[in-house]
Amino acid sequence: AEVSTQSTGYTEDGTRRIKQLADNTRYFREELRKRGYIIYGDSASPVIPMILFTLANICAFARECLNRGLASVIVAFPATTMLGARARFCISASHTREHLDRTLQILEELDPIIGLKMSSNRPTSTIGDFVRHFFTRTGKDTRAVD
Repeated sequence: AEVSTQSTGYTEDGTRRIKQLADNTRYFREELRKRGYIIYGDSASPVIPMILFTLANICAFARECLNRGLASVIVAFPATTMLGARARFCISASHTREHLDRTLQILEELDPIIGLKMSSNRPTSTIGDFVRHFFTRTGKDTRAVD
């Protein structure tokens, strides 16, 4: 027997939005990872933390995002560890591919200024990778992460 969408509380629009949110989340996470940003968190979560490391990076990130018309959510000590400062991207079903691509473009513009891509050898995505990356840095990488 077929169940009506009204009796289950689901609507076609609601179902479409859930699918769009999942698609947006998957796309944005994959693009960040492919480009070498250090992100972590549950792969299905629309809240995506990106490591910025320091308070100085957070201040520069927030200022430069604002200058480019991008709202940012930043978190630093004491809410994080001293070197665990991060930006949080909160993905929505309302975001279009153009919104997400513009955000990625802004991050690419900011990387040479702030040094956002801390993963120089390969993209990382887990907290274990983050810890290994930060605490086993080699002398060949000249970018400072103070």
